[in-house]
Amino acid sequence: MFKVHARLGSNTPVGTLQITLFVPSVDRHGARIEQERWVVEALTTFGTLFRGATAFPPGRGVWRDDERGGKLVYDDTVMVTAYVAPTVLTTAALAQLRSFLHRMGRDARQGEVGIVIGAKYHGITRYDAPEVTP
Repeated sequence: MFKVHARLGSNTPVGTLQITLFVPSVDRHGARIEQERWVVEALTTFGTLFRGATAFPPGRGVWRDDERGGKLVYDDTVMVTAYVAPTVLTTAALAQLRSFLHRMGRDARQGEVGIVIGAKYHGITRYDAPEVTP
């Protein structure tokens, strides 16, 4: 089997693991949130941790809020995605990613923050307390 990177002339790290974050346009009650702020913060976080990322234009989505009797919450979701080498997911990188995801979930009043790493969906529904600065 030939080496694709050699045939393409690429020399940057090969990302074999896809990470995708779903950035909603509304909170769990359907009220608009500052989506652009969260997209920029996601891009900044992914760029810092994973070397780069791309935000795809909004697509129509729905999420079922089981804690509210199965109410459906519709929104215009932006997907932020990156391809990374698995070795990039260090303990420190995952701690920084967790901090961002929990802050977004808490501050944007989300019922769930969804991120896909590889082929596994991780739904975060309980958020860490805000970090206290002295």
